Amino acid sequence: MISKVVSVAVAGLAVALAAAPASADCSDPPGPGVDWQRCFLDSRDLSGEDLGGANLLDASFQRADLSGANLQAARGHRAKFISADMREAVLTEASFSQADFTKADLRGASLMNADLRRSKLYRADLRGADLTGARTGGADFMYADLSGATWTDGQRVCGEESIGQCN
Repeated sequence: MISKVVSVAVAGLAVALAAAPASADCSDPPGPGVDWQRCFLDSRDLSGEDLGGANLLDASFQRADLSGANLQAARGHRAKFISADMREAVLTEASFSQADFTKADLRGASLMNADLRRSKLYRADLRGADLTGARTGGADFMYADLSGATWTDGQRVCGEESIGQCN
């Protein structure tokens, strides 16, 4: 009787494991749609890489080089880009709610229609960035440099010395 119960339990576990979704593999190479959820990619050189549609939820890219990278339509809820180089990166249509861009260099980046709600952009460099259509409710722009950035309405260009808000 015990062996029959064990066999049923093992078979049930095998079915449950087969039905479980694949987990992120942090050693996967960069590419469109890569699943790097909860991965630590700190200090990685990902400049110019195509990460369009990637799953970056809770991932960490502290001090990483993402300059010129394509992050279009990526999902990065609560991702960390602290001190990351994201110059000229494309974050169009990306979802980065509650992400941390503290001291990130986003000069010239495209954040068009991005979800930045409740994100932390403390001391981020957004000079010349395009925020047209971006959702920024609750975002922290304290000490962020917005000089020359196109604001969320797509009409206003922030003046020089726009620190913490678009003037």
